[in-house]
Amino acid sequence: MKTVFVDVDTQIDFLFPAGALYVPGAERLLPAIARLNHFAAAQGIPLISTTDAHSEDDPEFRQWPPHCVAGTTGQLKPAETLVGAGQIVVKKQALDVFTNPDFPALLDSLAADRYVVYGVATDYCVRCAVTGLLATGKPVSLVTDAIAAVSPDDGARTLAEFTARGGRLTTVSELIEIGQEACPTPQSPALPRCRNLSARTEPASGS
Repeated sequence: MKTVFVDVDTQIDFLFPAGALYVPGAERLLPAIARLNHFAAAQGIPLISTTDAHSEDDPEFRQWPPHCVAGTTGQLKPAETLVGAGQIVVKKQALDVFTNPDFPALLDSLAADRYVVYGVATDYCVRCAVTGLLATGKPVSLVTDAIAAVSPDDGARTLAEFTARGGRLTTVSELIEIGQEACPTPQSPALPRCRNLSARTEPASGS
């Protein structure tokens, strides 16, 4: 089973209290996000990182404070989340990454059997991403200890809707554990990389 990781909008303006559109508590996710991204790179798992990249007069700023303006520090991803070659950065100007006309073709080219999603914010861009990915008909897992919501209530509703549509919930430790079982030795550049990660996931038992 070929898995693709999708790291949603883990950018400075969203992750840190000084950011222009801070998601409460998101700074605490940074070690988990970094661990997942570097795990993907080490195991040869394709990694998509979506990023907001707005113009200074973006129409979205009629609804939201200006944030993630292209070329600003706030638009950048923290260094810990960058893994170099193999990290596919997909820019967008709206909440939903599927508004980028190149995104569906990218998914087709990757030919994933399953998606693993994490990032911010659960009740906005993450919700849009998992909704669109579920619509592809492929299994989608959401990493519950690597997401944060603007509104806890809306975040809980997002998880309930996600699982009601067949989505699965997992954790960082579950993903890493299964990946290490599948690839017990460090990957050598001379050897095929492991891409059959299949996490132990459980449906939501509540909110």
